Amino acid sequence: MTTARSNLQLRLMTAALLISGVVAALYFASNEVWRVLTLIVTLLAAWEWAGLAGLKTNGRALYTLGLGALAVAISALPIEPLYLFLPASVFWWLIAPLWLSKGWATTAARLLPLGLILLPSFWWALIDLRAISPNVILAIIGAIAIADSAAYFTGRRFGKRKLAPAISPGKTIEGALGAAVAVLLYGLALYPWWPLCGIDCLPRGLGFFALMLILSIVGDLFESWIKRQAGVKDSGTLLPGHGGVLDRLDSLIATLPVAALLWHWFTR
Repeated sequence: MTTARSNLQLRLMTAALLISGVVAALYFASNEVWRVLTLIVTLLAAWEWAGLAGLKTNGRALYTLGLGALAVAISALPIEPLYLFLPASVFWWLIAPLWLSKGWATTAARLLPLGLILLPSFWWALIDLRAISPNVILAIIGAIAIADSAAYFTGRRFGKRKLAPAISPGKTIEGALGAAVAVLLYGLALYPWWPLCGIDCLPRGLGFFALMLILSIVGDLFESWIKRQAGVKDSGTLLPGHGGVLDRLDSLIATLPVAALLWHWFTR
């Protein structure tokens, strides 16, 4: 009991520090500092991704540095933002659900090239969406946090049917439904200030939050599947009480590139 309470306290303390740091950087850091900070976070995620793919220390270092160089180089090219986010969006919309339903193995030959698509796209989205409005990123983070909490408590109270027992036995259909209700209420309360469009297009805004919820679940399940294939509980140990960086970013890696794609699609 004492150990469980200590772990919860450690988890809450780490979460409070992370939230404070993210909010401070999101609203007060210069553009250059934001780019560097988010690149560091992306590289930490790449290090863990390479580890889940089975690379050892030297291989992980080379992969991480190569991914960082690729992300920076492509960001400097005169590419329309829409096309930066399209490959990752297609993966999360179409390929990831198929991958999970078929139970495809996450071999290094598949994971390493995939990381070169998904992780740079996540970094570009952090830069792009912040330039549009920091509120966009904060709203998505808030939706994911509310979804996680609602799924946890609803699942504990009412959960009976497993959502994906072969991937993440703790998740239930009832928990997912509770998360959906909570996120839609959150979107409804937030929508008068939502920057995508005015209050006259409320269905589009609620549809956006519903899509973010679905993608966050897919991202969470996909990372769980990678970890299951790798035989580990967490992607790393950097965040006390939370595991690794990927364990905290899985939903954002799936949602932010799609959010950026939709923004540029509807504002062309």
